[in-house]
Amino acid sequence: MGVDGGRHVVIMGPQGAGKGTQAALVAPRLGLIHVATGDLFRQVMASDSELGREIRRYYDRGALVPDELTLRMLMERLDAVKQEHPDARGALIDGFPRNQAQAEALDRAMAERNERIVAVVHIAVPREVLLERLSGRLICATCGATYHRLFNPPKQAGVCDVCGGQLYQRSDDTPEAVERRLAIYYEQTEPVLRHYTEAGLRIDIDGNQPIEAVTEAILAALRPRVEAA
Repeated sequence: MGVDGGRHVVIMGPQGAGKGTQAALVAPRLGLIHVATGDLFRQVMASDSELGREIRRYYDRGALVPDELTLRMLMERLDAVKQEHPDARGALIDGFPRNQAQAEALDRAMAERNERIVAVVHIAVPREVLLERLSGRLICATCGATYHRLFNPPKQAGVCDVCGGQLYQRSDDTPEAVERRLAIYYEQTEPVLRHYTEAGLRIDIDGNQPIEAVTEAILAALRPRVEAA
């Protein structure tokens, strides 16, 4: 991953901002490996590793996984990325850090590894747009097909185009539930964004535009930092 170790990027954004979509599009075009901690948790817990068993113990009793375990999991994945993709510039980290303590722990871990975060992309979308995006989702109770009231409506209201099943809205997709999820996100991540602003790493991207335009804006902002010698 280069003479100075990995050159990593963190991507942040609230639910509905398109963070996962953009990470998957941007990473390969910059020579980065997309590392999503949500996927990583599922993979590690499905394995029979010591770390997997440790993390499962917290999940099974409904407890939060400690930051140090999450960080250990992430660092192990970055080690694997080095082995599997020796020509990659680094990782595009999606889903971590989520709070100030995690951001500080990640800084320390990077310094110990002689690696660094070269940029933090923050996809910004107005709250009312996020509410519209997130609270419009509908799911077929029979086949699981997904729709959106505004962006991908079914041909007949309340009826699945695929199998004719009944469409419903998940309880965590109601406007009230979405508001609560967004409030928690902003409360936790505001200090993280300040942390990276002070470090000169934060890049704000307007996420309230077509997917392709967001992708191009991210690439234009990141190329000078990621591709630097």
